Amino acid sequence: MTITVITCTYNAADELPRTLASVESQDYDQVEHLIIDGKSKDDTMKLVREYEEKSRGASPHLIRAVSEPDGGLYDAMNKGIQMAEGDYLVFLNAGDTFKDEHTLQRVAHAALMPDEKPAVIYGDTDIIDDRGHYVGRRRLAPPEALSWKSFRHGMLVCHQAFYARTDLAKAIPYDLKYRYSADVDWCIKIMKSAASYRLPLVNTHAVLACFLDGGMTTTYHRRSLRERFSVMCHHYGVASTVVMHLWFALRGVISRRRTR
Repeated sequence: MTITVITCTYNAADELPRTLASVESQDYDQVEHLIIDGKSKDDTMKLVREYEEKSRGASPHLIRAVSEPDGGLYDAMNKGIQMAEGDYLVFLNAGDTFKDEHTLQRVAHAALMPDEKPAVIYGDTDIIDDRGHYVGRRRLAPPEALSWKSFRHGMLVCHQAFYARTDLAKAIPYDLKYRYSADVDWCIKIMKSAASYRLPLVNTHAVLACFLDGGMTTTYHRRSLRERFSVMCHHYGVASTVVMHLWFALRGVISRRRTR
């Protein structure tokens, strides 16, 4: 079984080495690493070429890279999906890493179901700072049993810990009308597709990713929240979404009072 790791970059020379080193360190052999660059103006592609050269003949991993203008992060992700040739795919962007060198081995083991290959393999996520230091466990934790309805309570599984079957992903591109929350919409659609085919979603019960704090949704927090509200209304209905957001607000107030 091959796992495709998709890394989207743009002027990411400072963050990228940590991600490349993490992929290179994986002890699972069947890895395809796609690097989708948006025509960076810094040393990003120089690092990628050095990575390719270093790995040539010394690593079983297949590395493919493209550098061309794109329409933003989600457009780059769509390119990666269409290029992917593995059985499963995951997005690990510049600055993000796997938890350790055994991560993809754990994912591959979880995919070994007796009947049908799972639609999604998922796990937990740690947060790291821009130096790669551990900050803490992600506040939202993956549920024991995941379904498309689970995301009514927020994005319980981080994008970097969400491994989707490539055949399903190719049929469900990111919706480019969303600028900040297309990943939430995409994950829900993947899980809806899984439900329609009665395919399992498998919990690895492990931390799979280390997510770099301060990404696009953090930088544009308010816009992201408005867009995420729209995504949830589309999938779960307006009334249900409003009720859940009132609960989120109340929970936040209670949490702040407890910490005083």
